Amino acid sequence: MILRIPLLHKMDVLKAERNLIQRAIRQTFKSTSHLANHLPTGTVLSFQLLSPIFTNQGHCDSVTKFMTIALVALCGASCFLLCFTDSFKDNKGNISYGFATFRGLYVIDGSTTLPPELESKYRLRFIDFMHAVMSILVFAAIALFDQNVANCFFPSPSNEIQEILTALPVGIGVFCSMLFVAFPTQRHGIGFPLSTN
Repeated sequence: MILRIPLLHKMDVLKAERNLIQRAIRQTFKSTSHLANHLPTGTVLSFQLLSPIFTNQGHCDSVTKFMTIALVALCGASCFLLCFTDSFKDNKGNISYGFATFRGLYVIDGSTTLPPELESKYRLRFIDFMHAVMSILVFAAIALFDQNVANCFFPSPSNEIQEILTALPVGIGVFCSMLFVAFPTQRHGIGFPLSTN
């Protein structure tokens, strides 16, 4: 006789005690899974879509070079500013977004205010500036790695410049990724997963 148990049957599972290696691996995977939340993915996607158009597919003249500089500057500013946004749930359960300031969170649409007891939680901290600088560095690495941008600014690079354009973006990416994992942020801003608070 075959005993059939429903797929969603409630089962009591004992939690096994994790050893040090298992806890380290779990923490590594948990930190790595949050890494994508700290990188400027929305801005990078916009940049990747606009880069071939603005650079004329890497064949720049003075106008397209200026437009490419403007695109890189605007995307870099976006990476910087988005690191200072955060969200919270108001009394009605709606998600409200705002900019972190030294006094608390400035709600963008002004529809609600943050309760005074929570204001200190949303104040600007040193880690916010660190994340903003790292986001710009990661975006700069991606922009340098983009062939259209590289061909626009360096149409015939020397061997040394070619080595720098190849190695520097990878080095910046690895270094900043390690810092993002080592010093995570608690912000859930615009373009990040919704806050659970």
